[in-house]
Amino acid sequence: MIRRHLPLLLLFFLGGLVLVLIHFYSLLYFPQQEQAEQVIVEIPFGMSVQEAGRLLHERGLVPSVAAFKLLARLTASEGMIRAGEYPLSATMSPREILQQLRRGNVILHRVTIPEGLRGEEVARIIAGKFSLSWERLIALQSDPDFIVSLGVQAPTLEGYLLPETYSFPKDVTEDEVLRKMVADLQAFFDAEKRERAKQLGLTLHQVLTLASIIEKEAAREEEKPRIASVYYNRLKKKMRLQSDPTVIYGIKNFDGNLRWRDLKADTPYNTYMRYGLPPTPIANPGKQSILAALYPEVSPYLYFVSRNDGSHAFSVTLVEHNRAVNRYQRRKR
Repeated sequence: MIRRHLPLLLLFFLGGLVLVLIHFYSLLYFPQQEQAEQVIVEIPFGMSVQEAGRLLHERGLVPSVAAFKLLARLTASEGMIRAGEYPLSATMSPREILQQLRRGNVILHRVTIPEGLRGEEVARIIAGKFSLSWERLIALQSDPDFIVSLGVQAPTLEGYLLPETYSFPKDVTEDEVLRKMVADLQAFFDAEKRERAKQLGLTLHQVLTLASIIEKEAAREEEKPRIASVYYNRLKKKMRLQSDPTVIYGIKNFDGNLRWRDLKADTPYNTYMRYGLPPTPIANPGKQSILAALYPEVSPYLYFVSRNDGSHAFSVTLVEHNRAVNRYQRRKR
């Protein structure tokens, strides 16, 4: 009797199996809804596939934890899921969602670092944006092992953190941020620029040091190559650079008022007292300041003074310069 109905039973069994497979296929490869709002899902580091499936199911993004786990097993060769924030929707199929988690297509948060900031100021912006440790960001900038690992030959990362707009995931770490900023600086300072520095007789460190001074002195982009020419002319004539921003950098807890006694203080950064460039950059210069340091204007100028409107008056002789100082800088130190 059973043998007579075996083909029919087998047919029913196969039919049922097909229906089950079709059901699972629809669960795995079709979205939950045709229309749905995007939701942000955060996958913590170390979360398992099952835990991720439960989280996604609770948010209404996948129909079944078991189905999501099965899908992950069937496609295990495609990789592990990655931590981060993901923009997901119920209009995506579980397969598409899983692919997003494996590819690491996380939400990136933008942060802009303005030109001319010191390392601690850069750290403050980054720490505030990503809830990172300001203290660790500062410590890494002077950590010899970390600095060497970046291929930098300097006592600190001052000057090596390229001002730019960056995009990072929410869970970025302190060292990842600093590595990216230094890497972008090194990429900008390409072979052509390194060759140009060599022609000028300068190292990368010296170019960044000069660029940082230009950055702090210039308020207008178009004046940067001319300001650079003043410093090159003074260096060639073995004159002191006499840059106020370098003096300020060497003053601990500067109160905003540069005094005559500060110009007489013999610190490594007092270019009124010492010849040549200071030992390190005094800020993190932007691309235009670096280019100005590499490609200065050809000029006869040896002096400049602020006109108090963002521009400067340039002079060839000290007599001309003193006249400009009397005209534009009447307030004595």
